[in-house]
Amino acid sequence: MTNTNTPTNANRESWLNLIADKHIRPLFASKGYTIPANVRLSCSLASGGIHTKKHQKRFTLGECYPASMSSDNTIQIMIVPSLADSARVIDVLIHELCHATVGNGEGHNKVFGACARAVGLEGKLTSTKAGEWLKALITQWIESEGEYPHAKLTTRYTKQTTRLHKCDCACGYTMRISSKWLKIATPRCPLGHGDMAHDFKPEYDDEGEE
Repeated sequence: MTNTNTPTNANRESWLNLIADKHIRPLFASKGYTIPANVRLSCSLASGGIHTKKHQKRFTLGECYPASMSSDNTIQIMIVPSLADSARVIDVLIHELCHATVGNGEGHNKVFGACARAVGLEGKLTSTKAGEWLKALITQWIESEGEYPHAKLTTRYTKQTTRLHKCDCACGYTMRISSKWLKIATPRCPLGHGDMAHDFKPEYDDEGEE
């Protein structure tokens, strides 16, 4: 959908803030939730790369960092540049603003879920999308404010080469070994000092956040 209402001098951050302040904040308020005032919105690459977790099962679409991580005490929300569809950008923004509202410490638990459901998000809490009535609202917002002024950035994922983990013993003996073998057993010091220390942690499945 093309909308010529988007100002020619608009940038991504001003558009995100306009949508949040003019439309999303009132929506949250109507459902009994108050979005904190100290929120900063931007378009940025995800801190952990383009994927949410190891095995690259899902793509990161947005991130929310608590004020405690910012030097100026602001909650910082990023929308990834690979996302350009205006409606999808908005429902991802709403998801992240739910985190900002209830606090990152809640994760995707029932507290977060109650907020997300109240403002119209549906689906698995780790990967929500706008429900029908919220989609209709978002469409009206875009018609009023214009499209997200951003062109999709296509990023390429380069598979990491095999990493060798360092194993060491208190006696000073060290060696390096791949995770393939560490999954099977922890190496023992050849000088008879028992299991060697290493930094390998077994991979686990995590849907991650949007």
